[in-house]
Amino acid sequence: MKKQFSFYKILFLFLGLGFFISASAQEVSVTGTVTDAETGDPLPGVTVVIQGTQQGTITQVDGTYNVSVPEDAILAFSFIGYNSQEISVAGQNQIDVALEPATLGLDEVVVIGYGSVKKEDLTGSVTAVDASKLNRGLATSPSDLISGKIAGVSVVSSGGAPGAGSMIRIRGGSSMSATNDPLIVIDGVPVDNASGVSGMSDPLSSIHPNDIATFTVLKDASATAIYGSRASNGVIIITTKEGRKGEMKIAYDGNFSVSTDKGTVDVMNAENFRQYVTNLYGSDSEQAQALGNASTDWQDQIFQTALSTDHNISFSGDFKNIPYRVSVGYTSEEGILKTSNMERTTGSLNVSPKFLNDRLSVKLNVKGVYNANSFADQGAIGSATQFDPTQPVYSDSPFGNGYYMSLKEDGTPIDIGLANPVAVLDQREDESAVYRSIGNVQLDYEFLALDGLKANLNVGYDVSESDGDVVVQDNSPMSYVWGTYKSGWGENRDYYQLKRNYLLDFYLNYNKKVNNHHFDVMGGYSWQKFYREENNKYPYSEAMAQQEGAEFYKDGDDYSTEAYVISFFGRLNYNFMQKYLFTFTLRNDGSSRFSPDNQWGLFPSAALAWKISNESFLDGSDVLSDLKLRLSYGITGQQSLGQGDYPWMGRYNYSNAGANYFFGDSMVRLLRPVAFDENLKWEETTTYNIGLDYGFLDNRISGTLDYYYRETEDLLNTVAIPAGTNFSNQLLTNVGELTNRGFEFSVTGRPIVGKDLSWNLSYNIAYNENEIKKLTVNDDPDYEGVIYGGIDGGTGNNILIHQVGNPAGSFYVFEQVYDEEGKPVEGAYVDQNDDGVITEKDRIAYEKSAPDFTMGLSSQLNYKNWDFNFSLRAHLGNYAYNNVQSNRESYNTTYDPSGFLKNRLNSALYTDFENVRYRSSYYIQEASFLKMDNISLGYTFEDLGLWKENQRARVSFTVENPFVVTDYDGLDPEFGNDGIDNNIYPNPRIFILGLSFNF
Repeated sequence: MKKQFSFYKILFLFLGLGFFISASAQEVSVTGTVTDAETGDPLPGVTVVIQGTQQGTITQVDGTYNVSVPEDAILAFSFIGYNSQEISVAGQNQIDVALEPATLGLDEVVVIGYGSVKKEDLTGSVTAVDASKLNRGLATSPSDLISGKIAGVSVVSSGGAPGAGSMIRIRGGSSMSATNDPLIVIDGVPVDNASGVSGMSDPLSSIHPNDIATFTVLKDASATAIYGSRASNGVIIITTKEGRKGEMKIAYDGNFSVSTDKGTVDVMNAENFRQYVTNLYGSDSEQAQALGNASTDWQDQIFQTALSTDHNISFSGDFKNIPYRVSVGYTSEEGILKTSNMERTTGSLNVSPKFLNDRLSVKLNVKGVYNANSFADQGAIGSATQFDPTQPVYSDSPFGNGYYMSLKEDGTPIDIGLANPVAVLDQREDESAVYRSIGNVQLDYEFLALDGLKANLNVGYDVSESDGDVVVQDNSPMSYVWGTYKSGWGENRDYYQLKRNYLLDFYLNYNKKVNNHHFDVMGGYSWQKFYREENNKYPYSEAMAQQEGAEFYKDGDDYSTEAYVISFFGRLNYNFMQKYLFTFTLRNDGSSRFSPDNQWGLFPSAALAWKISNESFLDGSDVLSDLKLRLSYGITGQQSLGQGDYPWMGRYNYSNAGANYFFGDSMVRLLRPVAFDENLKWEETTTYNIGLDYGFLDNRISGTLDYYYRETEDLLNTVAIPAGTNFSNQLLTNVGELTNRGFEFSVTGRPIVGKDLSWNLSYNIAYNENEIKKLTVNDDPDYEGVIYGGIDGGTGNNILIHQVGNPAGSFYVFEQVYDEEGKPVEGAYVDQNDDGVITEKDRIAYEKSAPDFTMGLSSQLNYKNWDFNFSLRAHLGNYAYNNVQSNRESYNTTYDPSGFLKNRLNSALYTDFENVRYRSSYYIQEASFLKMDNISLGYTFEDLGLWKENQRARVSFTVENPFVVTDYDGLDPEFGNDGIDNNIYPNPRIFILGLSFNF
């Protein structure tokens, strides 16, 4: 890990070389105006330089410029989104230039790892998205913006709670035990999203979506290998907006929204439930006597119509030739589940000055957020679908603080009863306050001593601090039926977390063109530290503390942990004749999460591309505007193993509660050793990719087609080991293999292009399949696999399996037998091994929650000042375990012998199961869907003329989540939780009124 120090010497050496002075030839003064060739509007901020140098200027607000140049010089005019022009001065004193808008996409500069490149020169599978061109609903997180927009990128919301996070997968998952989340890089700072931020559902919500300029998704190993050990699951690079030179511009975006629930679980109402119980048990039965006299719709009691608002205002321009952008945002989001809400205040600052005749570029980015959350306990959702609808919300019992709860014959609470859903929300508080800031300063210096050589230094940080409290009221229903003690006092928790992540990157980049050869060489060094400390306290309420004479009801816990990643990396891009491209990348990563023998990993990649459209035999083609064939290979790693920062070391954990030893009257908690493998190493993923980029009719139709194959080796899995060889009979070690293969296709078209009417249409589809190849050191035909996935109902029931020969995360069930009418036969399953009896050996891996196909369709139609947009998304071939049904259909669990009833679904009348059949394949249901994410109509007011020119405003109305087409029996076919549908916060339907100003 000592390799880092020599780079500081190199840094100062090369920065020192930058102060050479060059001489110039006899000069003339040239002035002119640069305009848009299509509209004639002046273009501010156009770069005007002497060809082959960095000497020059930029145009002013009115598009004018003035520059002194050698009389035989060639001036180069360039601006993002426009085709560059080169014009010989030839003694002229005035040169006016009209820049043509660039052919769509090809001249676009794409941000990649440690640099940028023109889209037409990419050799890997990379997708760049301009955030300003995305259809958006109530986007409170960056992940909301890209949902359904990029082929091969799946974004699944964890639910409809305010500020809820999303599960992002790029080309499926590459691990079973470690994380499958992609690496997120924000303005050059890789953030730690593996451990999360306490008290904050979605760590990405630290950034207001209006502050984002672009997303770049790196998918194949050629593109991701530059990030080495953290890139097995792909990389998402988020670049925020910058200021531009010119007069100050103010932009405001705001909206007001109303959220409603789309429906509720189809449970019996009070009248039907009374009839059901009476028919089942008889009117004189103890079960019928347990019925109440009320009629309560418990789901209606816990859900509400929610009101939310979001505002963002930004100021951009330049101050004494220093471009800046400052923004402030405020979000207040109320959830449809009562007591859930989020308040967020964001701030962003970008300053990008240039010094030393523009040879030194400085970028300063600082982003901050204050997030105040009130989390509603989602257990109320599950409880509302089971709680007896014949019972009232409130009662005058001395137990429950006025909320109804089930009582024994002696009048005391039933400690295994259900918690009153309304009390769960009203009598439990879960609040947090989170401060987070992400920032960096980046210095980019161009050397005079060697044309084309640059040095780049990036220093960044990601710091967060969280405080939270979970308070359960004494004497509430939960204090009797939840937790460990069930003694009528609240089991409270206070928590605190501090995270400090620091980054230092330095690299040199040499860019040189020699005749038909273009070289772009980069080499650098990276150092990153991750530090985290947490502590938890378990206090009594004030009243209980006085009564017990103690502040806490159990000992607290606290710890701190840290990890380091040190890396050396390099990349070579070679371009011959703008036809043949080659990229080679190499990264050497060192991680403190592994032992010294396994600490370093080498991750190479290579890619070739052939720009067929630039071949002479296609010269003059009026149809084909772009055609490029890509081939790539590479290896990436995984060092976020999900086992903490010291998985290879011998460690001790506190023993379970009650496992203590007494020295006299002093009680000492015992420590127990944890099994460990000091030879743990990286999970490694090898990826092969072949792709085709295409464009027709001057790129009015363009897109990509990719096929990939990914193989992950040294997968972590817990395997059995001989007793006495470690501190357990099971050990987490590198033994597994997993493959992913699939294709991706995307197309973007502009069917209509006109002054008054235009239409952009984008479609993408992706297919992915995975298979587990190996899970044990030696092939063992008797090894079932890794069974996991706890469900609601019973004790120790798991419904998922990782099994060799099947997709990761398959459901593990008995195959249901049906009668001639297609109705499930209770308790009848297929005898898979033909031994005449149904045993655990007859369970099979049956379907999986990951979709086979994902699709997205986006449309943007503009007519004069009107715009109409929508975004559709589909998942096909995905299944879900309907745990709501499996736990609420049997009639022998309707009544608990302790004295209370549980509501049933109306579908219980159809299945007519006597006993619960948790592990029947009947409850594995197809959850394919077509969902309209959002649909909007807007009108833009041009040149308001309030106090100056070029003032614009837009009013819009948007409906988010207006409809879903699906055959799934549950409330919503889209959720995370590994495909297990229980206690899921439903995604609401949202009506949004938006207003934007630009002046």
